[in-house]
Amino acid sequence: MTGSNEQVERIALIREEPVDSGRRIIDAHHHLWGEGQGLGGGPAYLHANLLTDMAGHNIVGTVYVECGVAFRTDGPEHLRAVGETDFAASEAKKSAATRAPILGIVANTDLALGDLVQEVLDAHAEAGNGLFRGIRQLPGGGGRPPRDLLGESAFRDGVALLGRNGYSLDSFIMSTQLTQLSHLAQAVPDTVLIVNHLGMPVFRPDEGSRDAVMAVWRGGINAIAGCPNVYVKIGGIGMDSMFGMGWSKRELPPTSEEVVAWWGDDIRYCIDTIGPDRCLFESNFPVDRWCMNYTVLWNAFQKIAGHYSDAEQDALFSGTAQRAYRLEL
Repeated sequence: MTGSNEQVERIALIREEPVDSGRRIIDAHHHLWGEGQGLGGGPAYLHANLLTDMAGHNIVGTVYVECGVAFRTDGPEHLRAVGETDFAASEAKKSAATRAPILGIVANTDLALGDLVQEVLDAHAEAGNGLFRGIRQLPGGGGRPPRDLLGESAFRDGVALLGRNGYSLDSFIMSTQLTQLSHLAQAVPDTVLIVNHLGMPVFRPDEGSRDAVMAVWRGGINAIAGCPNVYVKIGGIGMDSMFGMGWSKRELPPTSEEVVAWWGDDIRYCIDTIGPDRCLFESNFPVDRWCMNYTVLWNAFQKIAGHYSDAEQDALFSGTAQRAYRLEL
């Protein structure tokens, strides 16, 4: 689905020049997959495809985030997700000589596995060839059965172990869980927690009011603001089925001005509440590619961030990602 010729042609109907082609950007969240592995079982989307999409903006590095692909088909069950790290590391090696190399890999495991967690982390670290930076587990959604992980003591122990090893947790949770995440953050102050996709303020027009959803989301953003070990990735904003914009159903995809009109106030609220030193932009490509092209997305981010100082924009577009993920440029 996210690589079809029809989709590529559609998002190309809106053409924009980069707002700021010189600003250094680390794309803090993207996925890659082989043929038949992505959403809808469509074409491969590899680093070479990402490079083509990102032409125009000054992307100096990226972070690969797990998406449940290339798992091993045999061996111990708890080590099968290491196959995805093998895949990501292979793509990272190919990317090393490009202008936008993969600088970090966020892998998958069940952090509630108790004594097995350390073995899995060590296996990811070996497979990652120095690029393994942390784990993403999905306590709030994403297609793999959600559990109340934030309330599980074994999961909390696993998150604490991440911090002791110098790794971070990417947390794909719903906006209704942000306050609960703040409690976890307070319990594991030595582990960096990185909230994915703006904290997922999920809104579907036939299920209620967006204002009500965003009020709950703002309360959650306020709750995590007091937790210095929590960061927020700003992106995923092209996930039409999650956020109800309707862009994927239109004849024309949105312009960057339309993206700003929908998301600008909320993104600035997050940045102003959490701080530029704890917010980082992400593309979520190729998932967000269903709604808009890469240039439109980053133009929207640059327009939204335009009134912040140069130092604050440097943090938002690259510095915070580099610090949160301990990346080496």
